[in-house]
Amino acid sequence: MTQKQTIQGPGLPNIPWEERPAGSSAVMWRYSNNPVIPRDLIPTSNSIFNSAVAPFEGAFAGVFRCDNTCREAWIHSGRSPNGIDFEIDPDPIRFVCDEPEIAEHLEAYDPRVCWIEDRYYVTWCNFYHGPTIGMAYTNDFKTFHQMENAFIPYNRNGVLFPRRINERYAMLSRPSDTGHTPFGDIFYSESPDLCYWGRHRFVMGTKGGWQSKKIGAGPVPIETTEGWLLIYHGVLNSCNGFVYSMGAALLDIDKPWKVMYRAKPYLLSPQMPYECMGDVPNVVFPCAALADGDTGRLAVYYGCADSVTGLAFAQVDEVIDFVKTHSSL
Repeated sequence: MTQKQTIQGPGLPNIPWEERPAGSSAVMWRYSNNPVIPRDLIPTSNSIFNSAVAPFEGAFAGVFRCDNTCREAWIHSGRSPNGIDFEIDPDPIRFVCDEPEIAEHLEAYDPRVCWIEDRYYVTWCNFYHGPTIGMAYTNDFKTFHQMENAFIPYNRNGVLFPRRINERYAMLSRPSDTGHTPFGDIFYSESPDLCYWGRHRFVMGTKGGWQSKKIGAGPVPIETTEGWLLIYHGVLNSCNGFVYSMGAALLDIDKPWKVMYRAKPYLLSPQMPYECMGDVPNVVFPCAALADGDTGRLAVYYGCADSVTGLAFAQVDEVIDFVKTHSSL
């Protein structure tokens, strides 16, 4: 079924897709064969989650968080012919870096991948005297060139916009602390060269319910005729610990720090066994989204209980309608 051209991007007719289950009215629904990536896909992995997938040469490639059996967090490159069956390099990415001072890693995790102009950029949570936003670029998902860290510690969830805004590169991030941060709001930053960042703007903070403790940007924002569709995670502090869910908002197309609509209900919360049981129970953590401009189809990859990777589907028009209908700013 052809949708109106809401998505301002290319057609991606081969993204993974599964129709909404019969009898369901859910705005977002899960892949019936979840988890799409098991925790032990490579011999050394304890878990594979919070990972990013992008279109590449008519198929798909990505960067994947693989915590090894020493319980160290590293990011690995991988590919897939269909966005469902993945082959992940068993060795972590070894970055090419001209600056020895930033080339040393203690950990690397929660990557995002964004195509801008002529290359793929990878952002991840990098440890440089504390968590900060690491950056690199690649053209082939084989050789990765590490750049300067975007910010000083402490920061997480660095997510680039897929094009320049007002002639500057743009990124969302969530300032944090040294540990399992008990707070977190989303901020916007700009850069003329992907090295020096400034013009910081507050985007949005916590609200009640599922996003009362902290929030953070998820996949690369999707450009639409209605604004930037931002899928993000929100956290509540239950009597049994943190619970991570997935929600959505619409940001102004020219001033993305201005929130136009923000859905009060979540899109997806931990309800399935693979989301509720794992190394960190009760986690739905979105990191990547594939959107087909011709059909309006949306496929979202998300971490489940810090153990495996799940896949969920939606129609972009329906998500936008949901956000606008249920908005609470």
